Amino acid sequence: MDKGPHHALKTVNWPVFLISGGFLLLFVVMAFTNMEMTSSLVDKGFSFAITYFGGYWQVLLLATFLVGAVLAVSKLGAVRLGKLGKPEMGFFKYVAIVVTTGLGAGGVFWAAAEPMYYFMDVPPTYSGLVETTNDAVRVALAQSFISWGFGAWAVYGAICSIVMIYAHNHKGMPLKPRTILYPLLGDRIKDSKWGVAVDVFCIIGAAAGTIGPIGFLGLQVSYGVNALFGWPDTYVTQVLIILFLTSIVIISTLTGLEKGIQWLSKLNVNTALFIGAFLVLFGPGIFLIDAHIASTGTYVSNFIEMSTFRGDNDWSGAWMLFFFGWFIGFGPMVALLVARISRGRTIRELFLVVAIITPLITNLWFTILGGSGIFYEINTPGSVSEPLTENGLPAAIIAIASQMPLGSIMPFVFLLLTVLFVVTTVDTMSYSLAMSVTGEGNPPKAVRFFWAIIMALIAVILINFGNGGVNALQSFVVIAAVPVSLVLLPLLWGAPKIAMTLAREQGILPNKQKEK
Repeated sequence: MDKGPHHALKTVNWPVFLISGGFLLLFVVMAFTNMEMTSSLVDKGFSFAITYFGGYWQVLLLATFLVGAVLAVSKLGAVRLGKLGKPEMGFFKYVAIVVTTGLGAGGVFWAAAEPMYYFMDVPPTYSGLVETTNDAVRVALAQSFISWGFGAWAVYGAICSIVMIYAHNHKGMPLKPRTILYPLLGDRIKDSKWGVAVDVFCIIGAAAGTIGPIGFLGLQVSYGVNALFGWPDTYVTQVLIILFLTSIVIISTLTGLEKGIQWLSKLNVNTALFIGAFLVLFGPGIFLIDAHIASTGTYVSNFIEMSTFRGDNDWSGAWMLFFFGWFIGFGPMVALLVARISRGRTIRELFLVVAIITPLITNLWFTILGGSGIFYEINTPGSVSEPLTENGLPAAIIAIASQMPLGSIMPFVFLLLTVLFVVTTVDTMSYSLAMSVTGEGNPPKAVRFFWAIIMALIAVILINFGNGGVNALQSFVVIAAVPVSLVLLPLLWGAPKIAMTLAREQGILPNKQKEK
């Protein structure tokens, strides 16, 4: 039950709130006064992060997945989390929230464009292949699977949530990013300056990563409605689109996690499932099935090699490492939400959903949408690649959707689906950010409302500069991933240690003290 604005003021950690909010305000002021300088600083920070931390990120993602997999398949996988005998939430709702939170706007625009980019210009991991050939199809999709695959999704809570649930529900720690360091610092993390630093870095990364998609949604949907309906592609249209998005988020925020977020997530996933089934049945179904089987084979058989590719830093920074940094920067906030909705589930269930089911769903969706784009490009060369090259991501999805069955209405359907994806992400991130500054599993509505409004306002200000301000903020997520990735490292041994502790408490492993 929400206790009103007075309770909200009391629960907010003001140092964390003011530092993180102050940084976002500073970024807006810098963009407003000197966009060129701001972009230059971000570009330098981005280059530093990719050059000096890219290899570490690749190893970290693999290690996170492998540690989670070992826990899941061992006896420790039977450990039940959060002092509950059964899950609080139904399985479909649970998966829907995790999928939609993690995919965001990438669920439409990148799913359509990324495979096409790789199809037109084969990744250097397969430099011997000729672009736009049949072999390039499986490689293009497999490379997309790496960007959004097992390792990337594992950072979204496969082992992080184990620590968060244990520290919060068993040891009374706040439900904040700083709780990740509980295995290292114990109870001291609750009031530690290190805890403040961790919260700030994680909040800035997640807020920046959420503001970016809001801004892009305004720019991209504005382009879409201009192409489809002839509406003016102007700043006013872009602002109206963002205001529409924000109004939906606010309604969902006021209804809470149990209603609004669950309902939006289910609607989002059901819509995507319907579109996917429609395209397989009435679109290039045989091509998509063959492409998915071939690309999955390439992905699985070359998973380690592709995940650890170090031969072309410029390419990796523009593609694979950009996405890896994005997942790391968002990681603690998504893991916070996963921890909040995972009480009563076993470690095995948690890993299966976060690190196996969701990436497999993502890969299938990328095949359906990106694979359709490749199919239409093969049959009509230039029909997708030219709009993508000339006008970017929104042009690609409209070009693909226009060639689908019911092509007169499918572009509108995909624009609507994009809005749903972004709304759900903004909604869940507002919830996670509110938890981060209050430490409560059910943060006050006033705090959730504030984060939804402030992120929308910053997006409105930044899109006034065009793509420049939004791109800079998007790239900043990768910079924020540097300190966040260091915080995630102790989880590799902290999560197994906690899993063993819980296993002894639950009688899954022998209790050494009782034996003595």
